[in-house]
Amino acid sequence: MKPLIGLTAERVTAPYGPQPNRDLQGVLRTYIEALGEAGAIPVIVPLGLSAADLLSLYTRLDGVLLPGGGDIDPVEFGEAPHPKLGDDVDPLRDATELALARQAIGDDRPLLAVCRGVQVLNVALGGTLYQDLPSQYPGALKHSYRLREATRDYLAHAVQIEEDSHLARVLGTSIVQVNSRHHQAIRDLAPGLQIVARSQDGVIEGVEHPARRFVLGVQWHPENLQALPEMKRLFEAFVQAASDP
Repeated sequence: MKPLIGLTAERVTAPYGPQPNRDLQGVLRTYIEALGEAGAIPVIVPLGLSAADLLSLYTRLDGVLLPGGGDIDPVEFGEAPHPKLGDDVDPLRDATELALARQAIGDDRPLLAVCRGVQVLNVALGGTLYQDLPSQYPGALKHSYRLREATRDYLAHAVQIEEDSHLARVLGTSIVQVNSRHHQAIRDLAPGLQIVARSQDGVIEGVEHPARRFVLGVQWHPENLQALPEMKRLFEAFVQAASDP
């Protein structure tokens, strides 16, 4: 049977159509397609479930994908909001994803974290974030390419990956060109995680948990780069791990 992969929804207010201002929950089509092509059945995890219902849904999943999205509330890592913090903070999404991340790590369930997801993973295990790279990280490259500036698959910069890492083995290479749509990033690494990839400016671009069978987090968006074999391999390896007993 194909594995069930849970990926968390985001909340959006749609300002268009015959019924404007509808409150929606959903995920971007590219995540669903990437998981489906890799052999999984995607399951959207809605926000706002009770703790008991979230756990009940989680226990039926074979893996968890933490997707990209808005900024994390800095209260989750003990900081006051920075002036450049985005206006798309959603405490309900934070609570759902932090709970899923901690549960998956505790159970050694395969987990793939993408962009915001890698930041959630780090915060869930006790790490902190740069709330705004341009103002808090001197010498940072441009990491936040808006959709009006570049397409989702625009390769913005290179990432160097540790050659002996799980991530390098999965991708089949130690250097990749990646897209980039983030202004936050990991600052203090959480206990248990290991840094395995950085961009040229030193910003953390990839982490893994060496004590777990499959926990990988990347700061770029591989779901938009499925034309590249190495990015397809990332989803395929994740789905294979979720398929293993």
